[in-house]
Amino acid sequence: MRLVLVVACLSIGFSGLVAARIPVEVRGQETPRTGIHVRGGRLVEANGSDLVLRGVNHDVMWYPDKHDAFAAIKAAGANAVRVPLGFGHQFREATPDEVADVVAVCRQNRLICILDAQDTAGFGEEKKAATIDQAVQFWLGMRRVLEGHEDHIIINIAAEPFGNGTTWPWVEQTSNAIRELRAAGFRHALMVDAPGWGQDESFIMRDNAEKVAAADPAGDTVFDIHMYGRFGTAAKVGSYLGSFVARRLPIVIGEFALEHEFGDPDADAIMADAQRYDLGYFGWSWSGNDSKNRNLDLVSNFDANDRTAWGRRFINGPNGLTTNTREATIFRNVMQPVSFTLDHKSRAPQQLSVTDVTSSSVRLTWQRRPGRFGGTAYQVVAVNGATETPVVSTYGPDVTLTGLDGSTEYTYAVYARDLLGKRSPRSTSVAAITPPAR
Repeated sequence: MRLVLVVACLSIGFSGLVAARIPVEVRGQETPRTGIHVRGGRLVEANGSDLVLRGVNHDVMWYPDKHDAFAAIKAAGANAVRVPLGFGHQFREATPDEVADVVAVCRQNRLICILDAQDTAGFGEEKKAATIDQAVQFWLGMRRVLEGHEDHIIINIAAEPFGNGTTWPWVEQTSNAIRELRAAGFRHALMVDAPGWGQDESFIMRDNAEKVAAADPAGDTVFDIHMYGRFGTAAKVGSYLGSFVARRLPIVIGEFALEHEFGDPDADAIMADAQRYDLGYFGWSWSGNDSKNRNLDLVSNFDANDRTAWGRRFINGPNGLTTNTREATIFRNVMQPVSFTLDHKSRAPQQLSVTDVTSSSVRLTWQRRPGRFGGTAYQVVAVNGATETPVVSTYGPDVTLTGLDGSTEYTYAVYARDLLGKRSPRSTSVAAITPPAR
């Protein structure tokens, strides 16, 4: 569901104030979070807006010249992209400049970006695989280009960090990696992959997730499960995802496909349960798989207009990429510089922001700008296309709107009206996405 709201401001003494349509409270400023983080077992943005990541994997480490794919992925309906990166063990080492380019192109295309250290895949079975600690050293070397991008970058510490088996030290090594990155000053949301080639075949991640989550002093770690042949039935998919949801542990399906050489997953169940639980997922992969795995390509030869059977199912099928995927609000809520004019009474209200988003409330703040003849009152109205519906009035530049619906998108803007009834231009708008009510 998507609702649009506008805030209008009126000077004190104006007779056209509208009675409140929803509850409102006024409260003091709270310190906002730096960027993407975990709250209540869910991934959210800095302002608290719910962040359900829906996108694809794009193989930058194999195709560094295919940056035009980011725009095509966005156009297909994605709000995020997962980008495998090599660091010199199994795959070519990405340079800081290359990573900086990926960070920039993700922002340019308004995509949340998960950067994934790929060389750890299958450690213990794959001879060239790197350790989790070696992946950490790679990230430490990238801090300069990642710092300041916490609002749209997630660090996937180590891809599929162990092969199959029951005795891998996944808990200890993953916990140590989280602590080391936090000690080094990383404030990004962190993502950790399951062992067992990402499929958690021995349930090591499932059964020890609380321990790993507790290792993060920031509390901003999300779990990543890859669903291929181990998840060939709806029962297996639902049981695994439901376990995390029931314990309020954030989880994302970082990879899955329609078919796979080592067993076909139940893609219909994966997408249906992701929709049911409001979870993120990423299809593998946009294009460029080798000849024996071409069935994993979403589009053929990087041609966005030539979707494969998997691409058609993933993008346009039931619970697919185009189903209720919402762009992150960070790309819409751009704080505009204060605009000073000679006619202060008619200037649009400035610095509108939305914070403290919950499943039933959002908080709006804007810059107080008293009129020449007195203070200012503000009025919230809902907007649907060209229609505006009055919602609530207040005399301060700070309101919390309550009684909202969960899993709903709201958009806000501000008008001003002076004592003589002169109305300003509309302010820039801001968006909020309420988390689901649990």
